[in-house]
Amino acid sequence: MSEIAAVIFDMDGVLIDSEQLWDEARETLTEERGGRWHAGAQRAMMGMSSREWSRYMHEELGLTDEPAEINAEVVRRLELIYRSRLPVIDGAVDVVRVLAQRWPLGLASSSNRPLIDLVLELTGLDSSFSTTVSSEEVASGKPAPDVYRAAAEALAVDRRNCVAVEDSSNGIRAAANAEMRVVAIPNQAFPPAGDALERANVVLASIRELTPERVEALSR
Repeated sequence: MSEIAAVIFDMDGVLIDSEQLWDEARETLTEERGGRWHAGAQRAMMGMSSREWSRYMHEELGLTDEPAEINAEVVRRLELIYRSRLPVIDGAVDVVRVLAQRWPLGLASSSNRPLIDLVLELTGLDSSFSTTVSSEEVASGKPAPDVYRAAAEALAVDRRNCVAVEDSSNGIRAAANAEMRVVAIPNQAFPPAGDALERANVVLASIRELTPERVEALSR
């Protein structure tokens, strides 16, 4: 059996209830700029890096703005929302602080770097995480394993001895592709696909169930 070396969290949908806010910001911008939003757009972009989803909005949804401009505007809108009312998931701050007393923690998020830093500042969790990685800082977003591998490397631990905490299909796949032990806490608004859930080591109903004992049980 190998000991757990670190715990790496996703942010959107795990620490903050923000997936719907991303969806609304992108859909509203698409409609304002004369693009063509469709029902599958949100799920298609879930887990993409900022480079990937802004290019998707430009090329697939028909926004004439350049991807960099699209990216900046969506981030600006989310920053305003977060500063007004950050949608922290009940219990998330307490769970992070408890686990940080036992293991080094990482954050592997598809959010942009300014949003990651803002969320950690507003929640007071910036000192709880030893490293944070945005998918805009690696080659490919989720479901590629890049962001999780980068977080493990920054923590100087074997990624196979890390526990990843995820809520979405592409997030679960990314952590599993990185050979981590995966805790899935399914997003209620955008539930993960069955084949993705099958790749999780354990499925929890809420983040409050993520106790040190649950993490320890994933040693192998």
